[in-house]
Amino acid sequence: MDVCTNPDPTARPSPLAGRLSVLGAAMLWSSAGLFAKWPIFDTWPPATRGPVLAFWRSLFAALVLLPTVRRPRWQAGLIPLTCCFALMSVTYMTAMARTTAANAIWLQSTCPWWVFVFSVVFLREPIVRRDLVPLAFGVLGVGTILWFEVQGQAGFGVACGLVAGISYAGVVVLMRRLRAENPPWLVALNHAVVAGVLLPWVIHLHQWPTTSQLLALAAFGLFQMAIPYVLLVRGLRSISSQEAVAIGMVEPLLIPVWAFLIRHEIPAWWTIAGASLIFAGLVVRYGVWELGVRRQPPHLSEQTPSQ
Repeated sequence: MDVCTNPDPTARPSPLAGRLSVLGAAMLWSSAGLFAKWPIFDTWPPATRGPVLAFWRSLFAALVLLPTVRRPRWQAGLIPLTCCFALMSVTYMTAMARTTAANAIWLQSTCPWWVFVFSVVFLREPIVRRDLVPLAFGVLGVGTILWFEVQGQAGFGVACGLVAGISYAGVVVLMRRLRAENPPWLVALNHAVVAGVLLPWVIHLHQWPTTSQLLALAAFGLFQMAIPYVLLVRGLRSISSQEAVAIGMVEPLLIPVWAFLIRHEIPAWWTIAGASLIFAGLVVRYGVWELGVRRQPPHLSEQTPSQ
């Protein structure tokens, strides 16, 4: 069965299916550093590598998803979504090129804080108390890592990473609001807009990939962008944007794991400490707290109205 099609757009998946979808997306997203720092792209100047990678990654993601698009429908809500997505893609890849892959990913991992602000303060969504647990642990964990990591790093790269986190929060919240739309349509449109925005820049640079680089970029677009964002849209149909970004914290947790397994890099103690805090928050949320909620009488509410 094609994972990118959705024969019944009105069907609401279970929360478990939504969580597993977002978990799968986070695992695939965690490959960003492996692709962006692939030595095959070392021939490209660091100053322009980020936007060029963003262009080709989005182009291939859009081309892969195009045949699976069903029932495309235009609405005004797509405008801010595509703007946030384009800003996120360019700033994230620029941060990857201007600072370390770990820093770019951890800076973008400030996203849960911004999602909480956007969802509760601006969109007036209810506060789910148990989702505050991984948020609080995530704040401590990411904050611990960033305190040590960004010192001495290029200011422009750090700024791009922070902007990527804010714009990613906008993408998640807006995709949640558009969750009734066909997932491949939403994702393909976003990537097509990114590629269209960056096309003049790429033509101006006249920096074209080799055959081997094209194959790598195609894999980049498919596995790190196309499939994960389809999974994210599917997941947002049954879970809140706050819960989705909490589960998405699995992505930065896997970064030091891949670095150790592939490049035998041993993470710094603050990375281990921060990652442990994030992991602890997820364990409390989906282990201790989840079991406790299931044992409560069904009439007890888990939500507190937003102020």
